[in-house]
Amino acid sequence: MNDLFQLSAPWWHFVLRAVAIYLMVMLLVRLSGKRAVGQFTPFDLVLLILIGNAVQNGLNGGDNSMTGAAILAACLIGLNYLAAWLSSRNTTARRLIEGAPTVLAKDGHIFHDVLRRELVSKADFHEAMRQADCQDVEQIYMATLETDGHISVMKRKRGETL
Repeated sequence: MNDLFQLSAPWWHFVLRAVAIYLMVMLLVRLSGKRAVGQFTPFDLVLLILIGNAVQNGLNGGDNSMTGAAILAACLIGLNYLAAWLSSRNTTARRLIEGAPTVLAKDGHIFHDVLRRELVSKADFHEAMRQADCQDVEQIYMATLETDGHISVMKRKRGETL
């Protein structure tokens, strides 16, 4: 019974591992692009499960104790809270943590090179247009890929021309 709570390393090893793995995974997620985060597909679910499995040993260092698991969970939740707290209070931190919105189209012109760079398919872009009740590209005032992966489409006002 004592083995359930006995740590195999000092508590601060778990905190250090949690911080390092958290930062590494967050960096990799940020580098993967907004669409990977914003549009959750079955492939993304598989990827998420595999990443969790891949970093597990890096987090716990082979320790299977409940105490180690509790330290890691508390540290990861704390890191996530800290990231949210920082991004809600500091513009630079928010841009670093969440990224910045990207303009995909403006004044009736689609930026195809930006769509390709951000991995937004034409089908996804047209779906966002339909959701905004925008039948024609000429109706677009601005279309933005938000930091959460959602595409926002703002239509021109009636009678407004280029």
